[in-house]
Amino acid sequence: MLSLASLRRAVKDALSFASSQPDVIEVEVFASAGANLTVRLNYTSHIPSNGVEEPKSTEGYGLGIRATFRTPNGIKTGFGSEPTDLSVAGAERALEKAHAGAVADAEFVSLPKHDSPQQPALRDQEPLANYNPALMRIGGKGLVDAGWSMMHRALDTFQSSEDLMGLAGSAEKMSELGLILGGDVVMLQDRMAIGSTHIPKIQTEQNTLIMSFATAMIETQASKGSGWSVGSQLADFTGEAAAEAARNAIASMDGERIPTGEYNVILGPQAVAEILEWVLMPGLSLDMFFAGASPFMGKLGQLVASEDFNLYDDGAAPNLPTSKSITDEGLPTGCTDLIRNGKLSGLLSDYYNYQRILNDATGREKLGTNPTSALDMISPRNGFRPGNGGGRNFASTPGAVSTNLVIEGNRANTQEELLQLVGNGVYIGRIWYTYPVNGTTSGDFSGTIIGDSYLIKDGKFAAPLKPNTVRMNDNVLRLINNILGIASQHRATVRWSSDQVTWAPEIAVSGYGLEEISEYMEGV
Repeated sequence: MLSLASLRRAVKDALSFASSQPDVIEVEVFASAGANLTVRLNYTSHIPSNGVEEPKSTEGYGLGIRATFRTPNGIKTGFGSEPTDLSVAGAERALEKAHAGAVADAEFVSLPKHDSPQQPALRDQEPLANYNPALMRIGGKGLVDAGWSMMHRALDTFQSSEDLMGLAGSAEKMSELGLILGGDVVMLQDRMAIGSTHIPKIQTEQNTLIMSFATAMIETQASKGSGWSVGSQLADFTGEAAAEAARNAIASMDGERIPTGEYNVILGPQAVAEILEWVLMPGLSLDMFFAGASPFMGKLGQLVASEDFNLYDDGAAPNLPTSKSITDEGLPTGCTDLIRNGKLSGLLSDYYNYQRILNDATGREKLGTNPTSALDMISPRNGFRPGNGGGRNFASTPGAVSTNLVIEGNRANTQEELLQLVGNGVYIGRIWYTYPVNGTTSGDFSGTIIGDSYLIKDGKFAAPLKPNTVRMNDNVLRLINNILGIASQHRATVRWSSDQVTWAPEIAVSGYGLEEISEYMEGV
């Protein structure tokens, strides 16, 4: 992969070239180089399979230019990018694309600045510790070895299970149970550099991330289990996610069905992360407030959730996997309280939306307070350019993107205490196809419970819940206001094809809407 020095030099040269053009008023140059290394797991005990297959990598680099231009029709802004060419000629082509696509934008104020009163000065410190040279250097063999380590952990778990041995009768016949393991190991390698008219000192950063996802099934028992892991260091990876998936599949055998109704539930970390990122977080972004599309319109500083509920995004937290020193706009990251003691306390923002809400005549109405009185609540700490599958993408313009989302309760509950609070209900471990319904402002959402879930009776785990037999139909606003308790322990949780990490606890909620899926439909 290209070095930081190469990216820094490319940004410096492109910035010098673009700034010298007579029609350019201000310009920003962003260069990135990134790689995604993925190996896929596909094991079936009763059908010939390779176990570990599809090791592959995608790598790309290039630069993007945002600029404002003087034109006969007034000032216009545009963006252009150029892949695989960091020379001045490449910068010239990117600038030409920016010029050709430039438009008049009455809401545009300026390219990002960090010398204004509302922005802290850039910190003079080394990049945060989420970069691992060993992970940056890893090659195809290391990737495949990581896949096999997961496979061996899962197979060892299956083969040592007394429950499976009892069903099969012998080790030789265990394969007839239909043991399945699927999943991925994903390694991200990322470097970037940025400079602009307003931030002439070239800023650079490099990051690494390793994620694993596993799903195990025992086909004859209609059982399913999952596991995952997230880290920024190669040493963080052990293959345990696959063993966890196998254990959960074994534990979910002989699952029971439940009828439609409202239940007290415990949402596990994966379920919490899915609902948070797909349903709640879009409403906590400043651009959604500007568009009038958030369920929290006009409520900044007001109570919107249980007073036990706290949610914040901390892009600068030391030693968390996706921490970053600077945004993709060259501004400092930091901690944004989104909900504190149940009150809406801040919003994720990039610089463009930060500036236009400050100049919006209806800004007070949209936020519920004067934007100039809430500068720290809406400070642009989250302007990133996410790539498909993670990393930073030179061909994208910045938007508000979370980094390390953390949920905390004011009361430190153990899992046992949450079970007692629920009494009789359901533990919801893994969900999918979770999405908003009835528009983003309603807070309504739906999704399917597909594994790692159990019935709770008398404050204790009872039978497993049969996978794919229950849908969730509820409202995220009601959910965050009907919290019974939040666990003290968190787990780093990431959605597939994303590098945003949610530090998710288990959360107990009352009156959660569940709908039985008919037996005819459960296998569809």
